[in-house]
Amino acid sequence: MDFQLTDDQKALAETAEGLFADYCSDDQLRVHDSGQAPFMQGLWKQCIAVGLHTVLVPLERGGLGLGLTELMVTLEQQGRALALLPLWEQQVGAAALHHFGVAAPDGLWKALLLDGSPLALSLAGLSDSRGRVLLVKKNADGYRVRGHTAAVGLGQSARFALLAGVLEGQTRLLIADLTAAGVVRTTGRSQHHLEVADLDFHDCLLAAWQVLPEAALPWVVERAAACLAALQLGVTQAHLRRTVDYVSKRQQFGRAIGSFQLVSGQMADGYIALEALRSSLWQLVYRLDAGLSAAPQALATRVLANDAGHFVGHMAQHVHGGIGVDLSYPIHRFLYWSRALGAALGGSEHLLAALGDWLASNDSLGWKYDAPEDGTTKQAVCASF
Repeated sequence: MDFQLTDDQKALAETAEGLFADYCSDDQLRVHDSGQAPFMQGLWKQCIAVGLHTVLVPLERGGLGLGLTELMVTLEQQGRALALLPLWEQQVGAAALHHFGVAAPDGLWKALLLDGSPLALSLAGLSDSRGRVLLVKKNADGYRVRGHTAAVGLGQSARFALLAGVLEGQTRLLIADLTAAGVVRTTGRSQHHLEVADLDFHDCLLAAWQVLPEAALPWVVERAAACLAALQLGVTQAHLRRTVDYVSKRQQFGRAIGSFQLVSGQMADGYIALEALRSSLWQLVYRLDAGLSAAPQALATRVLANDAGHFVGHMAQHVHGGIGVDLSYPIHRFLYWSRALGAALGGSEHLLAALGDWLASNDSLGWKYDAPEDGTTKQAVCASF
């Protein structure tokens, strides 16, 4: 087995790294944080120019026609740079429309792929703790949706949003036109300086193509898990590297604090958490690209992404001492990002519970030598985001 990236994948990662570096210095991030831009719009235009917003979109739709592995290496670089962009939401949504044969109008494809209009994506409707709040009913003129979903990233700037709702007791994905009659948007801003909006739907009309088939939900959930984990991998890697650099220079009692046994042990534990996440993520994207089932792998990767981001984030703040909570010093941005990604991924406890449910319902596992690696899944798990 070859566990190395191909030359083309490395070249794509280098392209993304160089592009993000031009727009994401500490000073440039500080300017964005102090402004009112919904996301990094100048950088987004450059991503569109080189096609980074279509890595996952098939060639026949005008995309690069690559896989999750290529998108993963791009998102890892995005996380390292803290580049605030709708990079994965845009193309996972577009790829889902293509994969499930959704007869979307040409205007939607033009807006997503040529104009680069951001696509909002929120799976918060899967969360039992918040309730399945978007209710969809079929009637003579199509579908009607009513309800509320909170803090949708770029919910004000985007025209279209991919959201989770409930139709006849089944959770389905919806493509909502946020400019349609009956949609009310209340704008806010996340802690890591991304525009968000609460969306209220007052009996809004949906055409048939705007309600995706049932199979689209687990397909999108597993890919969303991989994308969020790839971002968390990049954020955590850069967070740990900056912390190692700091403790290597910061002097206390006449020696670098990184030479203290406790601090060096914490750095090592952070590195172990980072590489555990990387291994799980690589397995997940391999399975998705190979067309294999990946429900338990997606859950396990989400847990590891949560745990790595939480551990490294708080450990880094601790060893930085007082300067770690000074907003004029850049290290706090990594903590904000890791916590935002952790919230999007879902809490580890309920993800472990969902993984336990899957294991209890699926007794044909790869570690049994007489069982296939990709056994038939008896239960699809779409734990909340």
